[in-house]
Amino acid sequence: MKAHAALVKQSEQLQKDIIQLADGIWTAVGYAASNVHLIEGRDSITIIDTTETTKAAENILKDFRELTDKPVGRIILTHSHRDHISGATIFSEDKDVPVIASHKFKSDLVDVDPNLIAANKSLMRRTKMQFGIGLSNDERISLGVGPGNRPMEGMGAGFIAPSVIIHEDCDIDLDGINASLIHAPGETDDHLIVWLADQKILFCGDNWYHAFPNLYAIRGTAYRDFQKWADSLTMMNDLAPEILAPGHTRPVFGTEDITEVLISTRDAILHVMRETAKGMDEGKSLDDICSDLALPPSLADKPWLQEFYGKLGWSARAFAVGTLGWYDGNPTNLTCMSTISRANEMVKLAGGISALRQAASETDNAHWCLELCDLLLALGEPVAELKASTLERLAETEINATARNSYIWAAKELRETGE
Repeated sequence: MKAHAALVKQSEQLQKDIIQLADGIWTAVGYAASNVHLIEGRDSITIIDTTETTKAAENILKDFRELTDKPVGRIILTHSHRDHISGATIFSEDKDVPVIASHKFKSDLVDVDPNLIAANKSLMRRTKMQFGIGLSNDERISLGVGPGNRPMEGMGAGFIAPSVIIHEDCDIDLDGINASLIHAPGETDDHLIVWLADQKILFCGDNWYHAFPNLYAIRGTAYRDFQKWADSLTMMNDLAPEILAPGHTRPVFGTEDITEVLISTRDAILHVMRETAKGMDEGKSLDDICSDLALPPSLADKPWLQEFYGKLGWSARAFAVGTLGWYDGNPTNLTCMSTISRANEMVKLAGGISALRQAASETDNAHWCLELCDLLLALGEPVAELKASTLERLAETEINATARNSYIWAAKELRETGE
């Protein structure tokens, strides 16, 4: 299956590599969905983040052992997303190693209330779609900010709950390396960045990576506070780092380049907020806000602001719902029709089911075809193949990896189930 040329080029950011940041400090990129960082102290090493699988962690540790044989003295988790916390048992090497995290650390791998009512089956399905779990490596070009071809053995199996909880920003001795742990809410509220002032190296977790930020994850997530994320980017830039080591994609070197990527990303977030709020104030529908939304020319051509991971329209919807809730101010939307009721009304307008099927088959508008297919499927019409092929057609033109993965994954499901 073909892929958008820009998405293929983004894979250059995800090539497997161990990159030296300074003497005794390295970053492992491209081994897994997320990066792992190593800081060598006098007699021990510090590991920052641990990947999504035990197999990926094993591969990284093996190559780290070509650089140093010092034991792991501590593990720092920048935040609680599974792709950063699931290989800790491998890096601890069967020792009782302190695991350091924010007091706001909250993972679905620990202390989960079994009585909590949540749409977990829906979340699992959407997670598989977003990350293309079950797709071939040819189909799953990448994750947008992580390689598509990566080891999956031991997914989530190596988690160790944090044992050292950071309640306030603080300085910490990493066995002879001075570091600061700073709370910086962004992609998650529990983000903890690691700042090495002497080396001017900033480990920023997922608060920046080489893609438009994932202000809303289509797998399903609680509201990510846009303003806090923007403020954290400003704070990170104020540190004036000379090396920026993100949780995904390759490091950035040089204060000038780092300032450009951090401030332009902040400005992109603020632009989404302003334009969405402006549209809502003008009484525009959310569909129209999303359709019209674009970055200004000063930001639109930045390689690190292309929609490989996050997407402008998804972000606008998340901001609108996260700030004012689902109601858009149009009383029409205070009530709703069932899909079958809407389908029956559309059949009447089209002049019969056959006419509706013909319209779906003949339209050049892929999104309109999908909408009509959904109505026809609700009426029991056999249009699963038409919808599947349309999803695959969209996937070939999609720059966003998670959208591409979702299109292909859903197409496979349609062909298997027919619905």
